[in-house]
Amino acid sequence: MRIDEIEAHAFTIPTDGPGGREQDGTLTWEATTLVLVVARGGGLAGVGYTYADVSAATLVQSKLAAAVTGEDALTPAAATHRMLAAIRNVGRPGAGAMAVSAVDIALWDLKARLLGRSLVTVLPAVHDRVPVYGSGGFTNYSGDRLAGQLAGWVAQGIPRVKIKTGRDPGADPGRLAVARKAIGDAVELFTDANGALTVGQARYWAGRLAEEWGVRWFEEPVSSADLEGLRHVRERAPGGLDIAAGEYAFVPRDFLNLLQPPAVDCLQADVTRCGGITGVLGVSGLSAAHQIDLSAHCAPAVSAHAFCAVERLRHLEYFHDHTRIEALAFDGILEPVDGALVPDPGRPGLGLTVKWPDLEPYRVRVP
Repeated sequence: MRIDEIEAHAFTIPTDGPGGREQDGTLTWEATTLVLVVARGGGLAGVGYTYADVSAATLVQSKLAAAVTGEDALTPAAATHRMLAAIRNVGRPGAGAMAVSAVDIALWDLKARLLGRSLVTVLPAVHDRVPVYGSGGFTNYSGDRLAGQLAGWVAQGIPRVKIKTGRDPGADPGRLAVARKAIGDAVELFTDANGALTVGQARYWAGRLAEEWGVRWFEEPVSSADLEGLRHVRERAPGGLDIAAGEYAFVPRDFLNLLQPPAVDCLQADVTRCGGITGVLGVSGLSAAHQIDLSAHCAPAVSAHAFCAVERLRHLEYFHDHTRIEALAFDGILEPVDGALVPDPGRPGLGLTVKWPDLEPYRVRVP
C-alpha cells in the first residue's frame, strides 16, 4: 500500500483568556494555529497536526508531500527520514521539524488504520495509560479564574496541576497562595516560568517555591537555550524540586545537550515538534539510556498514544489551550480517568475523526 496524497490545512483559533489574550512569563498571544495534515492511502486517511504558524502548512505542501507520496504507507519512519533529507537546506529545527512532525503523525495514524488497529497497539507500548497534570494558570488570570481552573482539574481526579509564573515576580506569591489553597495539600503543584528569569532569580525562586508552597516541578526557570544556566539552577535546587525543560527541542542533539551533562531532572518532548511519533521513539531511547524520565509536552490526543511507548514515562501536560482546540477539532478525544489518559484499543489509529464543519470558520489560507 502506498501513500497516495498529503494535504495540509490551517485553522487559527482565538484564545478564551481575559480580553481575548493569554499570557505566560515571556509571551502574550491571542490565538493558536492548528496545522492539520491528512495522509491518504489504501482508501483510508490518517490525521496528524502541530501547533505552529501557517508557514508550516506551506512547507508540508511545498516540500514534504512530494518527498513521501508514492512511498510505502506501512513504513512511516522511513518516510520521515526522507522528509528530513528534503528540508536539509530549508532548516530542520523550528518550523521544519514541526511540519515533519505533523506529517509523521498522520502517517502513523494511517498505518494503524490500514492495519485495523489502535495506534497504541501498533507502537512498542510499555504502558496502557499516561498520567496527566492539568496545565494553564496563565499570568493574566484573576485569582478566581485561577482557583476555579485548578480546582476543576482536581475535581476530575487529576492529582497534579501547573501554573505560569515569572511575568511579574512580585505578584507570584499571591498567585501561588491562591493555587495552593484551591488544590489543597495533597495535590502536587508545578510552576513554569517559560524562561523568564535570570539564573540568580531562578535560584532564589527555587528555594521559595519548594519551601513556601511545596512546589515539586520548576519548568524552564531560565531559557532552555541557556544550558549552563539550567545546570547551575538544577545543581543548587532544593531536594524534591525537579528542574524540567525540553519542549523546544527539535532534533536529537537538542535533547542530548540537555542530558549530557544533565541540565534537567526530567526531560520534556513535544510530539508535534520533535519529529512526530518517530521522533518521540528516538527521544525515549535517549532518556532511558541516561536514566532520566520523559514527560510529554501538550497535544494530548496524540501524546496519549505516543508516550505509552516511552519506557521512562513520567506524565503528560494536559494543557488548557490544546484540550479546548482538540475538542473543537475532533470527535474521539480522550478524557482523564483516575488522573490518566487511556487510549482505546478498539478504535483504529488515533481514534480521531475531524469535525470539518466546526473547524471551517477558523480556516486560514495556506499560501
